[in-house]
Amino acid sequence: MVDKEKRPFYIRMALRLLHVYFSVARGMTMGVRAACFDAEGRIFLVRHSYVGGWHMPGGGLERNETVEEALVKELREEGNLQIIGKPHLIQVYFNTSTTRRDHVVFYRATVAQTAPRPPDWEISDSGFFTLDNLPAGTTEATHRRLAELRGEQEPDHRW
Repeated sequence: MVDKEKRPFYIRMALRLLHVYFSVARGMTMGVRAACFDAEGRIFLVRHSYVGGWHMPGGGLERNETVEEALVKELREEGNLQIIGKPHLIQVYFNTSTTRRDHVVFYRATVAQTAPRPPDWEISDSGFFTLDNLPAGTTEATHRRLAELRGEQEPDHRW
């Protein structure tokens, strides 16, 4: 994972401004992420242009948006993914990596990709990976969530 202080100054400032905005616009922030598996059992991961590492897709909830609506929207936007069946709620985590008021609702979902996801200003790379061959730079949080899904450790309450 990229050291937060090694991010370019403009990225650190933009992220800080977003957090200031959200602290005014929202008393608490909530996001959604999902472990998205295809029919072959591979997991879909994304690499953002503005933060280091490979992550499970997801994003923040907007006003008047349900968690599942946000999940469907984020998976479509970040991977051209369509959920097959019903997503399974795993856990709600308290995320203190940036602020002390963020929560992440975590799902497991079976998905199909409707079209390849080309890189853009937000997502620099994405793809499906076997669990025994995750890309270098997969975040520690992603590894912890996968260990929880495999039953190798109890779910934590912190992201």
